[in-house]
Amino acid sequence: MKYYNLKDKEEVVDFKTATIKGQGKEKGLFFPEYIPLFEKDFIENLDLYTDEEIAYQCMKDFVGDEIPSEILKEIVSETINFEIPLKKINENICSLELFHGPTLAFKDVGARFMSRCLSYFLKSENKKVTVLVATSGDTGGAVANGFYKTENINVVILYPKNRVSEVQEKQLTALGENISALEVDGSFDDCQNLVKQAFSDIEINSKLFLTSANSINVARWLPQQIYYLLALKQWKKTEKDKPVIAVPSGNFGNLCAGILAYFRGLPVEHFIAACNENDVIPNYLETEKLQIKETVATLSNAMDVGNPSNFVRILTLFGNKFQDVADMISGYSVDDEKTLAAIKNVHEKYNYLLDPHAAVAYTAMEKYFKNNAKKGFILGTAHPVKFPQAVEKAIHISADLPKSLELLMKKEKKSIEISPDFAELKRFLLTEI
Repeated sequence: MKYYNLKDKEEVVDFKTATIKGQGKEKGLFFPEYIPLFEKDFIENLDLYTDEEIAYQCMKDFVGDEIPSEILKEIVSETINFEIPLKKINENICSLELFHGPTLAFKDVGARFMSRCLSYFLKSENKKVTVLVATSGDTGGAVANGFYKTENINVVILYPKNRVSEVQEKQLTALGENISALEVDGSFDDCQNLVKQAFSDIEINSKLFLTSANSINVARWLPQQIYYLLALKQWKKTEKDKPVIAVPSGNFGNLCAGILAYFRGLPVEHFIAACNENDVIPNYLETEKLQIKETVATLSNAMDVGNPSNFVRILTLFGNKFQDVADMISGYSVDDEKTLAAIKNVHEKYNYLLDPHAAVAYTAMEKYFKNNAKKGFILGTAHPVKFPQAVEKAIHISADLPKSLELLMKKEKKSIEISPDFAELKRFLLTEI
């Protein structure tokens, strides 16, 4: 499998290069040269395969011969070695719980896969790599955990000051060792812009070997297809019709992975891009105008993105045909008031606790179902305990802290504050890494 740069189609690389480089020239994203289809028998008989076999079948064509099959099987097994259950909320809506991994967020899947691929590739390279990543909340923790104490890899995480939860911040800042956390006095978009500037800076790249662990990296983005397949395996045990899937969406890597799986043959009735007040894509789906906006801070902070990087990949999948995009994806914007109301109502009616991001998806799906008599599932992207402020405000009780977090929360925060000025990031990278 080869990957081409969406901004410079002459730049074509293999999976190893795309993983190590992160992005291409002119900050372009890499995209597969072709979309490998699932075998019809495979999709129709998912129940005959183990989860590990499903994950391997999902990823093997994208990796090709860059990683031996036996090692790839080990990588995907380690990637999904925790529960990913599809839980029923009510008669029409289920939740795919993606928060049973080490950092209690869906990004554990992509981060674990990428870290293991990168570690394998670096065994044959006599160099150190700096993983540079911007996070709006959960990516940083998953990346920090995935790369913690990994030989020849340093991780630098940029996150927006006062815009992540206490649990998220501890997951970013408490590990130390090869993990550095930079607390940016700005928004996620500021953090993402700083990272993109670093990748295009000649001096930095002459002295450091940089890669990205955001969902712009193919090794972070592509494995997120796996849990859509695992969801379908569980869905088919009780349902005959194709599901509607509502995805909490910020940088749009997660939804993009689901749509890629759909183009490969995953049976899906419809996708819902569930956004908070950062409504760039819902507005685009209504007006056909893609207008970038300043980021708005919300309770569902991991989705506080005003310039979603991965949407260009979604447009590419649909051949840049607006009507095809609009026919398959509905977009909804949900404010904090409705987010809190959803947490409260679902807890009272169904004894199920949503985190703010899942609450946005649940609300969006209810809106869609008002005009469509369907069934489907939302993606539960993070554990409610990571967002105590929202949960307590909605239901006036706290979510129980998992034992895995008790020790972490007692650790000291270690971060360096910087302004959203590229000169400060550049100085840090050249003097401290």
